Amino acid sequence: MRSSPKRLPALLLGTALFASVLGIGTIASAATDTDGGAPDAAAVAAAGHAMAVSPQASADDPDGDGYIPAVRQVTGVTPSSADPPHRYFHEFQANCSVTHTAPDDPIVFPGQPGKSHDHTFMGNTSTNAASTTASLDGGATTCKAPADASAYWMPSLFKGDQKILPVGPQTIYYKSGVTDYTSVRPFPKGLRFVVGSPMQSADEFRHHAGFVEGWECGDSYLNVDFPANCPNRADVQLNIRFQAPSCWDGKYLDTPDHKSHMAYPVVKPGTNDNVCPADHPVAVPMIEFKMAFPVNGDMSQVHLASGRGYSFHYDFFNAWEDRTLKALVDHCIVGGLQCDARGYDQAHPEAGAALNEDYRLP
Repeated sequence: MRSSPKRLPALLLGTALFASVLGIGTIASAATDTDGGAPDAAAVAAAGHAMAVSPQASADDPDGDGYIPAVRQVTGVTPSSADPPHRYFHEFQANCSVTHTAPDDPIVFPGQPGKSHDHTFMGNTSTNAASTTASLDGGATTCKAPADASAYWMPSLFKGDQKILPVGPQTIYYKSGVTDYTSVRPFPKGLRFVVGSPMQSADEFRHHAGFVEGWECGDSYLNVDFPANCPNRADVQLNIRFQAPSCWDGKYLDTPDHKSHMAYPVVKPGTNDNVCPADHPVAVPMIEFKMAFPVNGDMSQVHLASGRGYSFHYDFFNAWEDRTLKALVDHCIVGGLQCDARGYDQAHPEAGAALNEDYRLP
């Protein structure tokens, strides 16, 4: 897949308030569009994944109203408009393998096993419908850094009835989404959000603020839905990259729509700089999923558990050990480096690594 270290500011503008894409009309559109790709039944399944407040209370949300206040709220912050010395990269990787699949979603349907469409989980091995901040914290993980007990998940991909799982560690970038990369701070423990929507239309997916290059295979790029065919070669996989919002309101770890506490950067008027909006002033790492699925050839039967290719979305639930996440953010993002999962930049060996050879803090 081609490298895309940072999206152009123009692509970050215009759809920051993407929560508005949810609606019954979009569900109907996905269910009735028949120009190839996922069967109608798979598209209709997305209707069972409406991102609204769950009637089920949880340990993180005792009253079940969907609002989870941060333990330590961040107040009095003004979005940074500083322009530090240019560094092309300011990122590190979390390399995490698939753990399991299940029709669970502890963000959208907490405490309600089997209520979601099927998801493919990475990172924390214990993630299920009952997962909470406390249950994930310090748990076993398939990420290279043992301190990353976070849960990452996305709709499972199928070819006909066969479930296709990514093989080996997948790349999840943590990068700066704002021009002032020195202003990025770690996620608070327990922060969670949904990126995209299973009910978004093809047009909404194409113009989503997190869209990078769409679905790719071989020399085919920028596909909103799955391409009809991919080269039938051992070196060809189906790929997607999709970026998350990276500006936090500083108040809530979750909100009823699982999105409103987060926002994408916007372009500062009169400049080409990306800044956080005033109502979401706290710059946090921009998550980017870079997923590779071992499927090619005839793609006519390929679909997601949530429907067509443009129903792709994913979830993130932060359970990093605080000191390790801070070390990686400070060394790699704030430090303007292009780091691997150890926090090591091959182009700048003089900077050293944030973690030791066991991917732990020294």
